[in-house]
Amino acid sequence: MKLDHIALWVNDLEKMKDFFINYFQVSSNEKYSNPKKEFTSYFLSFPKGGRIEIMHRPDIFEYQEQKGLTNGLTHLAISVGGKNNVDTLTELLRRDGYTIAGEPRTTGDGFYESVILDPEGNPIEITE
Repeated sequence: MKLDHIALWVNDLEKMKDFFINYFQVSSNEKYSNPKKEFTSYFLSFPKGGRIEIMHRPDIFEYQEQKGLTNGLTHLAISVGGKNNVDTLTELLRRDGYTIAGEPRTTGDGFYESVILDPEGNPIEITE
């Protein structure tokens, strides 16, 4: 078995698609639209496998608690292939105005990572 994809409701579908394309080298399918349900989505595919589905519907509301600190999905972790890549991408995201929620470090369980917040405040671990 393998994990096929993770799905995220988003407020700004195009902004989130561009974020993942620009920083995480994903490719995107054509936008899917279901006018009757006012549903739109993209599947974002990573070069070495795995996908994120980002979805929008106007009646889905934003959860008011701090994202990542409630039961449910806590974060996405994306491997970038090495410590230098973690550092480089973290600095690029910092320069571009994104929140660095956790500086690059080796965690207690031995992983080298940083944590950034995507455009909608979702935590993303950038791992080696």
